[in-house]
Amino acid sequence: MQLTRLLVPTFVQTLQNLSAWLDKAAGPDKDKSGEAAAGLDMLMTLRLAPDMFPLAAQVRFACFQAQEPVYRLRGEDVPQALRQVREEGVKSNEAPGTFADAKARIQEAVSFLSLLTPDALDDAANRPIALDLPNGVIFDMTGEEYARDWSLPQFYFHAVTAYSILRSHGVVLGKPDYVAHMFPYIRPGTLPQS
Repeated sequence: MQLTRLLVPTFVQTLQNLSAWLDKAAGPDKDKSGEAAAGLDMLMTLRLAPDMFPLAAQVRFACFQAQEPVYRLRGEDVPQALRQVREEGVKSNEAPGTFADAKARIQEAVSFLSLLTPDALDDAANRPIALDLPNGVIFDMTGEEYARDWSLPQFYFHAVTAYSILRSHGVVLGKPDYVAHMFPYIRPGTLPQS
């Protein structure tokens, strides 16, 4: 499978699902201002455990992880604007941002990914990737290994953590919300009737 066909639809579908989870958490207040908006902004401070990043960070990290591979796989530097998204996540304990900020970050990522050509990343399977982490660790791998062993797991970690934060704080989410992108594949007549 080509890297573009593997990564881009995966990232776009899950980011769209993440946006829908936030909408579900917001309920009818998602387009409100004032007190209702302040309540939505409090969603961004929720977390699973005291030593974990809050929802604001998980959204930003998922958005970063969905876009970073495009640059790395094309052999380009990750632009400062995208590094800023990651930095916003790192600083989210002090500055979680707003519900509207989180929704905008998701839309920016989806829009960016949607503009890629169908083969934008396909020449990168054997490209050497040196993944340097902020703590000084460097991983050396091929583009295919990077996509399989780093990009997808990192992206899913943050998406699942966002889902889990919302779920653990009472947002009614279930497996259909997590795999909403699968509904077009349902064979007619096979959906159980309740």
